Amino acid sequence: MKIAFTAKGIGWDAMIDSRFGRTSYLLIYDDVTDTFEHIDNRAVADEGHGAGPLTARKLFDVRPDVLVTGNGPGGNAAMILAKAGIQIYIGAGEMRVREAFDCYRSGKLKAF
Repeated sequence: MKIAFTAKGIGWDAMIDSRFGRTSYLLIYDDVTDTFEHIDNRAVADEGHGAGPLTARKLFDVRPDVLVTGNGPGGNAAMILAKAGIQIYIGAGEMRVREAFDCYRSGKLKAF
């Protein structure tokens, strides 16, 4: 299973970014291989409008099974993620990636 996280850095100790569209990084954890890959999303910060759909398209290409974030995506981004079949969990905004992963696994995050 692949789990994507919106994050302010790279790795287990990075803080979750509560924003979806303007997140600095998308971290993709593969629990089968126990590896991370990351997508640098910082260029989206300069976009005036449409950051959410641009970020969602990046996830659409990677096709994780789950997205863990803080507040969740806006309407247009949510439609793109739904088409990709990505389950979204919110409420991890003040956590590190490791803590958010543990909360997801134990069912403590809210489905979007």
